[in-house]
Amino acid sequence: MEKRKLGRYEILAELGKGAMGVVYRALDPMLGRTVAVKTINMALEQDEMAEYEARFHQEAKAAGGLNHPNIVTIYDIGKSGNVAYMAMELLEGDELRSLVAPGKPLPVALAIDIAAQIAEGLGYAHEHDIVHRDVKPANIMIVRGELVKIMDFGIARMRSTNVRTQTGVVLGSPKYMSPEQVVGKRAEARSDIFSLGVILYEMVTGKTPFTGEDVSSIMFQILNFAPPPPSTLNPEAPEMLDFITAKALAKSPADRYADAREMARDLRECRGRRGAAGPAVTTRPPRPAQTGFDPQPATGLLADPSPSTRRSDAEPDTVEIVPALGLSKAFDSLDATLRLAAQTGMAQEMQDLARATGTRTGGSPVAGRERAFRVTSGPGWSPRDKLIFTAGVIGAAILGAVIVFA
Repeated sequence: MEKRKLGRYEILAELGKGAMGVVYRALDPMLGRTVAVKTINMALEQDEMAEYEARFHQEAKAAGGLNHPNIVTIYDIGKSGNVAYMAMELLEGDELRSLVAPGKPLPVALAIDIAAQIAEGLGYAHEHDIVHRDVKPANIMIVRGELVKIMDFGIARMRSTNVRTQTGVVLGSPKYMSPEQVVGKRAEARSDIFSLGVILYEMVTGKTPFTGEDVSSIMFQILNFAPPPPSTLNPEAPEMLDFITAKALAKSPADRYADAREMARDLRECRGRRGAAGPAVTTRPPRPAQTGFDPQPATGLLADPSPSTRRSDAEPDTVEIVPALGLSKAFDSLDATLRLAAQTGMAQEMQDLARATGTRTGGSPVAGRERAFRVTSGPGWSPRDKLIFTAGVIGAAILGAVIVFA
């Protein structure tokens, strides 16, 4: 049986599948070593093929120049038909994705150490102007239970190109995206730091900081929600880790770590303090007087549970205070009563009532009022209606006179 090949590499077994292609265990017959071959499906329209292939080679070449203990080494790149591939070191270990389970956080010391190694690898890549753009547990391998390797440098950039992607294929992991990636802006080094902050939070607490029923709700939380400090969910997490996580997960890139290696140093210091303090307990050890870690920049971020609304909530509403208005001295209750009576067909009855009571307003006789408000009577109301209305008007007239002249 003829062995299947990709370039000079003999395919031995399939290791896994992803949105971009398949990963194989393969043999390099020229060097006699076993490698991992990751394929990139390039089944595109002819006019897109050249652009896609050129970007693949550009990114793969850049990633192949990275030589760091925490980054997977790329040996070779090539193309076979419509399939491009990368040959890289074969890792015998576990994906971080398989180690992190909902509700089951990793030991805090292990989580800090893994995050520090990821930060070291990212810092080296950023120093060489390479941004990963898709940092997530599925792209992190743990070798021999302790060594961390970051995978897929050079491939993530291809997922965000302007070339159309295959219909129905969802690329990327929304839970680990930075706010700027959510809104469609170009990812930068601090975007990788945000993704690392999400991974660190998940390892320590056993849950991702941004959750939702669908992609839209997750993206909304990434943009608007600041998760509670890790120590509120895992009492073994030291206070310093709360500040580190808050700084890494800042919504604005300017508020995050400027350098992933700076984050790695803080994580190492956090790990050292925790080890010096002995086994973790529910009460945190006192903070040393001298330290290289400055929590002040992250204090405001840690205390702000809703960054998108906190500022507007703090601003007082401008309310125009309008003074209460009293009863005008010029108000004539009898005048108003006569107007109402004229409009309801009771003008004659009110005039008779005014004559009988001899009511005067401001020294003016009622007769003046009669001339001023004489109107043509309508059909009028029934006797019962008139009696009820008259009683009400008399009461209102007397009350009004008391108010005015009191």
